[in-house]
Amino acid sequence: EILNAVYSGLNLCLDMAPIIILWMGIMSLASSSGLLEKFGKLIRPFLCKLFPSLNKNSKSLDYIASNIACNMLGMGSAATPFGLKAMASMQEENKNKDTASTAMITFLVLNTAGVTIIPTTIIAIRLAYNSLNPTEIIAPALISTSCSCLSAVLIDYFIRRKRR
Repeated sequence: EILNAVYSGLNLCLDMAPIIILWMGIMSLASSSGLLEKFGKLIRPFLCKLFPSLNKNSKSLDYIASNIACNMLGMGSAATPFGLKAMASMQEENKNKDTASTAMITFLVLNTAGVTIIPTTIIAIRLAYNSLNPTEIIAPALISTSCSCLSAVLIDYFIRRKRR
């Protein structure tokens, strides 16, 4: 039984690898073509309001925008490097080095509860298990992640406001 579980897990990883590699390649192309930068400029006004403690020209906002773009496409593995760079960049700007800044906490909340438009990992798993309609998860995922993201951002906002 244990060996069957190992075999199933390995097969699932091998089935998912091409899809993950494809999306990571697409994100790499989007990054090198400047598409992520354009997306960042598009959502920068929203990010400036969400992260008021960050300088409007902060490199952190670019990393956050790239992280959000990857997460919206359901590519958490491609989003991780941008998330780590965003946190490192915010830590450089952080005055109190042993405590997470407000911006870092807000980013963590947003990253954890972010909106997913195309849940590629779930679609890949559904494809691997021969789902009749692997993409039917898109609408429920969009609705649920939008609700969780909105709730998380509002709770974060009210907690920040209360602490001031």
